[in-house]
Amino acid sequence: MSKALICSCEDVTVTDIRHALSRGYCDVESVKRYTGFGTGMCQGKSCQAAVAALIAREGPLQPPGILPFTPRPPLYPTELSLFASVPVNPAEPPVGGVPQELGTFPPALRPTAPLPQKAKVVIIGGGVMGLALAYNLSLRGETDVVVLERGYLCAGASGRNGGGVRMQWGTPSNIELAKRSIDLMKQFARDLGINIWLRQGGYLFMAKTEAVARRLERNVALHNKHGVPTRIITADAAREIVPGLTLKGVLAASFNPEDGVIFPWAFLWGYAQHCLKKGMKVETFTNVTGFEISGGQVRKVRTDRGDIACDTVVLAAGAWSPEIARLAEVELPNEPHRHEILSTEPLKPFVGPLVSVLDSGLYFSQSMRGEIVGGMGDPKEPAGLNMGSTLRFVARFSEALLEQLPQVGHVKVLRQWAGCYDVTPDNNPVLGRTPGLDNLLQMSGFVGHGFMMAPAVAERMAQWMITGEHDELFHRFNLRRFTSGHLEREDMIIG
Repeated sequence: MSKALICSCEDVTVTDIRHALSRGYCDVESVKRYTGFGTGMCQGKSCQAAVAALIAREGPLQPPGILPFTPRPPLYPTELSLFASVPVNPAEPPVGGVPQELGTFPPALRPTAPLPQKAKVVIIGGGVMGLALAYNLSLRGETDVVVLERGYLCAGASGRNGGGVRMQWGTPSNIELAKRSIDLMKQFARDLGINIWLRQGGYLFMAKTEAVARRLERNVALHNKHGVPTRIITADAAREIVPGLTLKGVLAASFNPEDGVIFPWAFLWGYAQHCLKKGMKVETFTNVTGFEISGGQVRKVRTDRGDIACDTVVLAAGAWSPEIARLAEVELPNEPHRHEILSTEPLKPFVGPLVSVLDSGLYFSQSMRGEIVGGMGDPKEPAGLNMGSTLRFVARFSEALLEQLPQVGHVKVLRQWAGCYDVTPDNNPVLGRTPGLDNLLQMSGFVGHGFMMAPAVAERMAQWMITGEHDELFHRFNLRRFTSGHLEREDMIIG
């Protein structure tokens, strides 16, 4: 074992890198997420080359596959107050972004081992939805499962969010799903042997308009009806929960102390490692290219590594689901919308809950290590699979954050990134059987909250798939509702 530091910012050793390689995380992006190297003050400038050399020497990838990880702006740590001074035209839509992370991954990253020729269940999407479903299928005895992921684990929205988990929703179905998910998260370390750092510091929602204030009040009554202890609180009570909040322009606030935050990457690793232990296949860097369809059934899933015959296909590819569904001549109403996020240098902990101004879409929390992590929706963001980072976002976020927490103006932004919300017309998911393709199951359209709903949704979907028992979830949120007009709109979407 070598305790030699390879990343001094994050105290990552040579042994840590070797441990990641032994667990199958062999490309630079995956090793970065598994160990945390390159996420500190220098953003990999001092350690990336040494890590790449170690991976090339001791890992299974050939040199063309040893690629640097994607650089994250800003180039140098920069104060929030400086970003807040950048002028932004609210009438202009955001454009571009650096870097652009679209398209397929290099062929050199593609596994060389052959895919199974047949599987009972093929799950398209190796994010938290797909992996949680595979895990829950295994608990019910079904392990003939292949999970296909187009990139590395954590490449999509499941690895790009702020880790928030909450019961404060606007519909009974989402409240109950969130309650069950958080209960399952509490026992995740015991059941799967990995710590996801669940911290139930609460969610503090703030409203700056009368309409949003009324929404909070209405939803608090609904939460209480379902056993969720949300309450409307005064400005003084909010400042006791988060010292230093100005509550400028805030008319009302709600707080549920049982909401919280988890560490997203470990959530995926726990599910993936269990699946591998059970003999399931989790195939990364594998692109779905089409389907073989006959008699109203998907017979094979076609990929750039070969075809897989199957009995059931589950489409759980998040914002990429519409693109893949079109390969089967199925149109989904989902639209991808970029949502950006950033992380600062660490501070002494002082923010317990995740704080959100619901009107503007601002949200922020403080991580276990003390970084302020937050994001903010942009009403001008056009639909599209865009994951570049913009100056417009960090300027808007910084201005909105400093309005509520002016004392953090000197704090430096270390990095920013983006992911895609998978947006449906009623802000609710697409679940269940596809009309006309009975064995193609839908599991997408969660509008940014799939990460926190995955444990409960996957549990129920696995039970439904194995037993065939009726479950209203897969009837209520079926694709048919968009033609029949039976929509139930969720109104507690951040951003």
